[in-house]
Amino acid sequence: MNSSRRPASLMALVGSLQLMGGTMAQAAPNTFNTALPVAQGQSIWREQLVLRERSDDGPMDREVSVQALGSVLGYGVTSKLAVFGMVPYFFNKDLDVTMPIRPMGRIERDNSGFGDLSLFGRYTLYKKDFTGSTFRVAPVFGLTAPTGDHNDSDRFGELPRPLQVGDGAWDGFGGVVTTYQSLQYQLDGQLLYRENGRHDGFARGDETRFDASLQYRIWPRSMKGVSGTPAFVYALLESNLVHRERDELGSGTDADSGGTQWLLAPGLQYVTRRWIVEGTVQLPVAEDPHGDAIEDDYIVRVGFRRNF
Repeated sequence: MNSSRRPASLMALVGSLQLMGGTMAQAAPNTFNTALPVAQGQSIWREQLVLRERSDDGPMDREVSVQALGSVLGYGVTSKLAVFGMVPYFFNKDLDVTMPIRPMGRIERDNSGFGDLSLFGRYTLYKKDFTGSTFRVAPVFGLTAPTGDHNDSDRFGELPRPLQVGDGAWDGFGGVVTTYQSLQYQLDGQLLYRENGRHDGFARGDETRFDASLQYRIWPRSMKGVSGTPAFVYALLESNLVHRERDELGSGTDADSGGTQWLLAPGLQYVTRRWIVEGTVQLPVAEDPHGDAIEDDYIVRVGFRRNF
């Protein structure tokens, strides 16, 4: 059985946290990170509600539902270096499964609680400013600490790993994000690799992902005649290509875990001077799971950001 212990990738929860000049929030990706800076001495707070549905076509007919809230706080240490901390709270991780053992039949198992804490830093390695636009490249490195419970049980015994709110292992991740921003639109890209640690003979499969995003201002259509600091509405279209290796079990691997998937995420952002309200729906375009690995049906992300 394979299902993420987090409602989504870490970078999806911390994505689009930034300040420009420390005064105005900007449109940015909703499902991953951006290379735009956090102004020195400034902070960003973000809350994102994630609703994720997964299923498979195997004989056990598994259905996994996750409802979680990701809380993120970022701080600009210098004009180039920003640090972030993120912790998810799982309102519910629910598994419906048909058991081959009679008379159990269809059973439901669930769990809730705080997940694993993630900390990372992002450093602006290269920047180039043009008239009315900017380009940035920023490496990202971080780790996930095993702060969430990983041995919860119910009336059937110890919960399977996909239902644990933590996994008991230290994980590391790193990559690079790029951003090109103009007055009308913004393009972002991310290449990220996550190496998952081992605990009690189990290691979740390592993950490689490539993400891209376009944010296009749809209101106001023109900046002519606009004065002061107006609000903006941006349309988003994001692409997430993710490859996960098979999970490791003891000295072998789980044949029904991991695989490759491609998701597209349309969405909207409403941007004011200090606040951003945003939402996207991630839908699978193509999936190639290993064996009977569980697949995403959809992921809904709704939340807000505030800089101060």
